[in-house]
Amino acid sequence: MPDDAAKPRRPKLAVWKFASCDGCQLSLLDCEDELLAVAGAVEIAHFAEATRASVKGPYDLSLVEGSITTAHDAERIREVRRNSRFLVAIGACATAGGIQALRNFADVREYLSVVYAKPQYISTLATSTAIAEHVAVDFELRGCPISKRQLLEVISAFLTGRRPTVAPHSVCIECKLAGNVCVMAAHGTPCLGPVTHAGCGALCPSYTRGCYGCYGPMETPNAPALSRWLRELGVDEAALKRVYRNFNANAAAFREESERHMSEG
Repeated sequence: MPDDAAKPRRPKLAVWKFASCDGCQLSLLDCEDELLAVAGAVEIAHFAEATRASVKGPYDLSLVEGSITTAHDAERIREVRRNSRFLVAIGACATAGGIQALRNFADVREYLSVVYAKPQYISTLATSTAIAEHVAVDFELRGCPISKRQLLEVISAFLTGRRPTVAPHSVCIECKLAGNVCVMAAHGTPCLGPVTHAGCGALCPSYTRGCYGCYGPMETPNAPALSRWLRELGVDEAALKRVYRNFNANAAAFREESERHMSEG
């Protein structure tokens, strides 16, 4: 019997891009030494950022970066879902619509007329939406970009048949673990850390800057309470609306809180 026939089948991993900047895919490429271990444990069946090779599905695990902004992509993500045993949305675009979801608060036709010389040739949806608004998603990994440490944990978990261990707490917990002094309490610096999902290691507060909410809302955010604190720090209604209109503007908790301040913004 040939040696190849005795080898166990390696799980097929596919990485897909939709409307995005590719930053989350680069997080996987940035894993360097760890990537070699991943590549040895799986068959990379589709990953246009890394290789032109593409193997037909079905796939054991699909990682999906980017939001859905066109009718063509809405159909394409359904095809990816049909061919994937597990599907994980990675990054702010895939989990919340991304920075491009700012279009959801305006009339996209006005943007088309301003940006494009011939807007009649542009085919786009009125909104930019998360992957989970179109197909069932097995896990969402947040961040802009995602944490490569968390990404490796997610890949390992799904390939070994367990639930990923990704902490659901806020950036404030990461600040405490790092021994940081609270920038809001000590310096009066506006910070989204109390309502933002952990994952960055409290990068900005570690340099005495407020959190910008790159990882989106934590599991149980109390954005109205944070807004009251921000008002006391001198943040007006118009600025409060902008605070929540970031990479995760269309995440439910941030969207709802920004809309509460629209009348004054």
